[in-house]
Amino acid sequence: MRVAVAGGTGLTGRHVVDELVAAGHEPVVLARSRGVDLATATDLDGALVSVDALIDVTNVQTARRKASFRFFDAVGRHLLAAEERAGVRHHVALSIVGVDRVDLGYYEGKRRQEELLATSRVPWTVLRCTQFHEFAGQVLALAPGPVAVVPRMLTRPVAVAEVAAELVRLAVAPPQGMAPELAGPREEQMADMARQLLKARGSRRLVLPLRMPGATGRAMAGGGLLPTADGPRGTTTFEGWLAAGR
Repeated sequence: MRVAVAGGTGLTGRHVVDELVAAGHEPVVLARSRGVDLATATDLDGALVSVDALIDVTNVQTARRKASFRFFDAVGRHLLAAEERAGVRHHVALSIVGVDRVDLGYYEGKRRQEELLATSRVPWTVLRCTQFHEFAGQVLALAPGPVAVVPRMLTRPVAVAEVAAELVRLAVAPPQGMAPELAGPREEQMADMARQLLKARGSRRLVLPLRMPGATGRAMAGGGLLPTADGPRGTTTFEGWLAAGR
């Protein structure tokens, strides 16, 4: 199959491309560095010629509600319109477990992404997954200095390679709407993950857990980011990921 990967040069996208190649499929990378600007739809129609399915792992680095909404609204509308014109038979999007229960600003855009698919004429599948193992490092990077303030957050982290494999499996299967949610093998506290990561780096930074205010903080600390039903589960633990030198 010829499968387009929107955001194919990012962390998840690179793994998706590798999985497609390993499975004998032909990936088509949609990214600005490859001449396709998804925010403006520049050269998008030409890139989708003879594409059978599309995997959307696009991302924007923002915590702002309006910025996230603008990005995912524009990219989603451009992709779906171009796919309809090109006759793409299956759109698979990566989303987040708990996006409908935890009101973070970034999640506004992900909810918009799902809304666009639900009203689209392109057959679709959404895979919600939990946070990647890399998320602990991203949280620490937001809090420089001797004390790392991290949110009180219960998660079930998953390896990005396992997410990529599930996205490819779904893309070559029939569309199914909302797919069973993907999570890692066990629950972790974000503060514990941050401490383990700092120890592995030889850092003596102090980790200070802090619950975010209001309903959002209660949901993050109380399991709002965990799957509520059975679904596929990864096998790589955060401890095992660290031990592999990631």
